[in-house]
Amino acid sequence: MSEHSSKAKQIVILGGGFAGLWAAKEFGKKDGYQVTVIDRNNYHLFQPLLYQVASAGLEPEQISYPLRGTFRKMLNVDFRMAEVTGLDLKRKVLLSDVGPIHYDGLIIALGSVTSYFGVPGAEEFAFSLKSAEEAIDIRNHILSCFEYAQHEPDPAIREQLLTFAIVGGGPTGVEYAGALAELVHTSLRRDFRGLDKSDVKIMLIEGEDGPLKGFPEKLRSYAKKRLEHLDVHGNYKQHVVQVEADKITLKSGDVISTRTVLWTAGIRGNNVAEKMGMPLGHANRIITTPELNLADNPEVFVAGDLALPMDGDTPVIGPTVAPNAIQQGALAAKNLMNLFDGTKLEPFSYFDKGSLATIGRSSAVVHLGKFKITGFFAWVTWLIVHLLYLIGFRNRIIVFINWSFEYLFFERGVRLIMPKAKDTIPHGKADEYEPSGAEGAALNERSTKEK
Repeated sequence: MSEHSSKAKQIVILGGGFAGLWAAKEFGKKDGYQVTVIDRNNYHLFQPLLYQVASAGLEPEQISYPLRGTFRKMLNVDFRMAEVTGLDLKRKVLLSDVGPIHYDGLIIALGSVTSYFGVPGAEEFAFSLKSAEEAIDIRNHILSCFEYAQHEPDPAIREQLLTFAIVGGGPTGVEYAGALAELVHTSLRRDFRGLDKSDVKIMLIEGEDGPLKGFPEKLRSYAKKRLEHLDVHGNYKQHVVQVEADKITLKSGDVISTRTVLWTAGIRGNNVAEKMGMPLGHANRIITTPELNLADNPEVFVAGDLALPMDGDTPVIGPTVAPNAIQQGALAAKNLMNLFDGTKLEPFSYFDKGSLATIGRSSAVVHLGKFKITGFFAWVTWLIVHLLYLIGFRNRIIVFINWSFEYLFFERGVRLIMPKAKDTIPHGKADEYEPSGAEGAALNERSTKEK
């Protein structure tokens, strides 16, 4: 009897996202491995629909699923909620806030965080959309802006509150711009009768000549026209050079007066990577072999947004989307098993299943091989794909019901401003911001009257 069959290998998977989840599923099919999935949250978050939480379309629990529930039928897979603090590669010990955790094989799939590219003020004042908490913060902020603007006598302040700047014209930025426009034109238009449609400005800021870089030109052109139809103002070939509490400055010198900046322009590897003493490459991602493991520590694999597979000087990476993370997670698990079995490891090669993005109601773009689909049928395709990838049968049913209700009645059902410890209104994320001049005098006078 081999050592592999007589004694279970201890496998640790860091991260319960797409890469970590699919890696665990591969090990769940095999004997001889005891797997522990570690994450700081006890749930898997379906990030492709996170923008709908931020635009009052869904609740976060409708796109989340308990990790323990996912592993319930995988008898060799366990879950542990912990925060990673470091890694001892020589001793094969993971350092965490619950103590040291030993492993025989490790898969790091901790995902990514927002990259602000060093733009002054961006991290402090702009909103990111990478977690359920951030999505709720954005929803609270957007709805609160309308509540404040409804009774704001100062036109300048009113304009700031009703101007929304979205930085980044990729799928997330485009989908959120479309969802926000639909929210404004339907539910909020009826809720806030004192506000005119023309008072609201939604601006999409993108460095390229249009949205959805990387998509075929036909689909990009359609998306651009569709955004214009939704009254989304495209600021293309523009870069943000500074973000402040009440305005942003573009490279052209133009200044946009706003208290809402949503940053979707880029990502970088999870900050935990810096604590692990690993080789880091572009965008703080961990450099690996084409087989997704470390050259000096072959029992350590990296998958998902955090991985930077290199074939010599050439990156072997796919787009930072769920299918890429799923494929890398599954391959990392298979290659780790191959390593223990002494068989050849397979290099990663991304299989492109297509790209898609929705742009408001009944509209989307889909690129599947030679097929380039736009409009209603693309939108139906987008709905089906996202429902299939969503974890949990109950979640699929609830999301489908929500989408059906919204489609039939032009109504967003989650227009709630939830209590939170930190108020983001009326000055964005800067609680310490103190207005000056006429604006400060107006606010102080109003505060005195209210008391």
